[in-house]
Amino acid sequence: MKYVLLTLISAMLLSISWPTYGVPFFIFFALVPLLMMEHGVSKFSAYKRKSWVVFGLSYVCFVIWNIVTTGWLYGSKNPDGSHSMMAVVFPVLVNSFLYSLVFQCYHWYKNAQGTYWGLGFLIAIWMSFEKFHLNWEFTWPWLNLGNVFSDYPKLIQWYDTLGATGGSFWILLINVLVFYTIRTWEAGRKRKDLILNSSITGLLIILPMIISLIKYNNFNEKPIGQVSVLLLQPNLDPYDEKYSKDSLTIEKDLLALAEKNSKGKIDYYIAPETALPGSGSISETAFEKSLLLNNVKEFLTQHPGSVFATGISSHRFYLSQNNLPKEAYQLNPGLWVERYNSSVQIVPNQKVEVYHKGKLVPGVEIFPYMSVFKPLLGDAMINLGGTVASLGTDKERVAFSNPYNKGKIAPIICYESIYGEFVTDYVKKGANFLAIMTNDSWWGVSEGHKQLLSYAKLRAIETRREIARAANSGISAHINAKGEITEDTFYGDTTALYAKLNLYDQQTFYVRTGDLLTRISIFALGFLLFYFLIKKVQNKLQKKK
Repeated sequence: MKYVLLTLISAMLLSISWPTYGVPFFIFFALVPLLMMEHGVSKFSAYKRKSWVVFGLSYVCFVIWNIVTTGWLYGSKNPDGSHSMMAVVFPVLVNSFLYSLVFQCYHWYKNAQGTYWGLGFLIAIWMSFEKFHLNWEFTWPWLNLGNVFSDYPKLIQWYDTLGATGGSFWILLINVLVFYTIRTWEAGRKRKDLILNSSITGLLIILPMIISLIKYNNFNEKPIGQVSVLLLQPNLDPYDEKYSKDSLTIEKDLLALAEKNSKGKIDYYIAPETALPGSGSISETAFEKSLLLNNVKEFLTQHPGSVFATGISSHRFYLSQNNLPKEAYQLNPGLWVERYNSSVQIVPNQKVEVYHKGKLVPGVEIFPYMSVFKPLLGDAMINLGGTVASLGTDKERVAFSNPYNKGKIAPIICYESIYGEFVTDYVKKGANFLAIMTNDSWWGVSEGHKQLLSYAKLRAIETRREIARAANSGISAHINAKGEITEDTFYGDTTALYAKLNLYDQQTFYVRTGDLLTRISIFALGFLLFYFLIKKVQNKLQKKK
């Protein structure tokens, strides 16, 4: 019962730490009860299958954490309008299993090499797992530990140096030190050691926050210019209205919203993810002939000096199998198509610039590891109301230059905004502000859209770029380079938000180096595994003697 209680305490601390409802300071101790459970089961319990007990209890902990923090996925709907149980069950169970597997590896290594080597291994393998979770096709980094302080930007200004992954390292290190302090006290009952270890731990908690407050209060980066932005929030129901309304009607309403709120000079009109065309998609080989896109150009002629950036659904046809993209699929004999979730920049008398979303939502926009699973599953996919086929992607980020001013926009599409190092690639391409075009309406009124907005603050700090966030149903927002929301809208409103954004051109240390601590952790993991194997071989050789 003691071990179950410790497991539940960890689950509770992890859950109540999370944005946007929680208090993140509990995260510094959240893993400690779980570590105590593992130690107790390994050293003092009478269980015969101790590894199974550790795995089972850790799985309970992580399932509870995942349900509490991402249970809003239940708001996703099936095509028949019912809530999608699979949309929440699959991510919760699989994600929890992966975290439990990481913890199990720690358990095995600790038992083989001892507690202190094991604690170092825990930090290294957890950091490596978070990196892995950012990059494989089942990617779901929503619960990466460094995200937990997203609602407290004043305390994490140092993310411009080490990023949110640096935050994960910080949190893991503190949890390990707290557990170490408890263990050394239990082993020796030496007050001097307790005071020393507690002081070091407290200093490592407080010092980054002090540095952050100093950076916050002394932020004086000089902008190279300023642009006026109008963020459009059409509030289009993604399950019904988007596919039942005529595309021209949808566009007419969107442009009417833009016209109604056009007061003074507008440098950028920014619309949400897949704001056009409604049902279907726009052919990329006929962008210049598209009635929808030409209507936008006509609108812009009434607003000289303005550009229009929006999310669209697009596609490209192929008439031959030669050089056929792997995401393309056959429509008819001799005809293949590749579909995209895209962002475009539209300027009168210029070709439409396009970028294809590079980080796709598993089970919605990408069929993970299609060559392996499609023969087994056919066309079955987790359906959150989006596509049931893999979309095409761009391998590199792009930045759209404004022909009328110094603005250079990073056209970030929805899910991409969770990925720190990924977003830095836009800045390396010259982007001097970030535009997040998103549609968070799939989950209804839930924590989902709030958390995704909150995570955007991390990207502002990491890159020191201001953010213009256009969301279909909200929350649309202007976020400054310190990660603070300066203006925002209400969720569910049909509205527009005007903002003036500063343009910055300096690259932060994080932009230049990316997830540095993660790479160090991966190296450390390799060293620890190599050290373990060497020790094992040496022990075998000694026994033979």
